[in-house]
Parts: sequence; C-alpha cells; structure tokens
Amino acid sequence: MMREDTVFGPIFSRRLGSSLGINLLPRNGKLCNFDCIYCECGWNKDGTGDRELPTANDVRIALESKLRECLQAGTPIDSITFSGDGEPTLNPDFPQIITDTVVLRDEFYPKAKVSVLSNATRLSRDSVVEALRKVDNPILKLDAPTAELAYLINQPVGEYNVEDVVRGMEKFGGDFVMQTMFLRSPGFDTSSPEVLLPWMDIVRRVHPREIMVYTIDRPTPAAGLQKFSEAEMRVLVQPLIDEGYNIQIKG
Repeated sequence: MMREDTVFGPIFSRRLGSSLGINLLPRNGKLCNFDCIYCECGWNKDGTGDRELPTANDVRIALESKLRECLQAGTPIDSITFSGDGEPTLNPDFPQIITDTVVLRDEFYPKAKVSVLSNATRLSRDSVVEALRKVDNPILKLDAPTAELAYLINQPVGEYNVEDVVRGMEKFGGDFVMQTMFLRSPGFDTSSPEVLLPWMDIVRRVHPREIMVYTIDRPTPAAGLQKFSEAEMRVLVQPLIDEGYNIQIKG
C-alpha cells in the first residue's frame, strides 16, 4: 500500500489513534534500507519508479496546509506520524523536518503527539538521535535479537549489527517505544525460546518506556507467514509484564 502524498490521512491506526501521516520518501516509490518480508508496501524492487525525496520546505508547506484544513473541518488528530513508504530517517532533511513539524503541531494541534516509526538503523548519527529525541514517540523497531534472524525477517541492505542498534537505543535513556513484530514462517518462529529469551534480555537492557508487540495485519509480500493471536503474544511477553514493563499488544 503506497502513500502517494507527502502528507496523508488522517487514518485510524491500531496503535496511535487518528493519525496524520507524513511520507518523507518518494511519492510513487519505496525507499528503505530494510526489505521486510511482511512489509505492507511490498518489496523494494517493486517500488523503484520514483526516487525524488520531498525537501524540508515541501513538507512544511504540505503539513501546514493539511493541519489548517483539518482544524477548520474539526477533524481530530491524535498523532502526526512519520511512516510512509520506507525508512523516514533516510531523508537528508529529516532533522529540519522534525523541528518544523513540532512548531506546526504546537500551533495547530498542541495536544497531538509527534510519532516516528523507524527501523533504528541510523542511530549512530547524532543528528538523527537528536531529532528523534524531540518527538513524543520515537518508535524504534527491533524484530530480531540476532543479525542472522534480522537478515531473514528484515533483509537489511548492507551490514546490520544488532549490538549497534541496541547501543543506539541506549542513547534514549529508556525514553522511547520499542516495536517488535511477532510472526512465524517455515524457516523461523519468533516465539521460540532461542529468539524470545535474548529479545527479552535486550528489552531489559534498553528498558523502553513502552513496547509495541504486534503481528501481521495485512497481506505480505512473502508467502507462508503466520500471525499470532493477541492471547498468544500476551502469554509470550507475560514475564516482562510481570516485571512492570508497559506492553501494548495488537493482533
């Protein structure tokens, strides 16, 4: 499901409520340094028709216009969410865009949260971390506790090191949201002890203020993937719940 507009929605999000989306990537293509087997936007190879990225000025103009339109129409907005067709932090103007968005949010919808869905691969860049720490909800993905499994699920482009991602998450001092996808395939099962237990150890190390555990909700580009029920996921993460972690479970 490609987003053709730089600013789109608002749409209902099972995690964020009434969410106004911002796509910092090509309007008619996909640009991501992951190629997740469950991505609702499809494979990277199928989204190569457009490579033009919106500038900070493009985003500011489009967002201001949309926020004014929504305010005049009485449309509620719970979250201004950076998602789009790929990884938003790949846009070179990402830090400036975040600064502009916070200013516009304060002007038009001061109660709305600014959220960023990121795969956490660019946390080695100080400018990206600084920008993410300005938003209400930096939502950072970690689907696998090892690089071997990440290469099966997320198919990162180039080198991917879980320890680098974890160190990046530690820079937030716990003030972030971790997002993890639970799924099965013929080749792996994220509920297996060899996956679940080291993932829990990472959670304890970075201590996010909230954890979003979710599963497949839409058609996936890879065949043979199986979803979990909410009840199944609750059993899996119950030890962390018992330890006091705030876990949001979405089936």
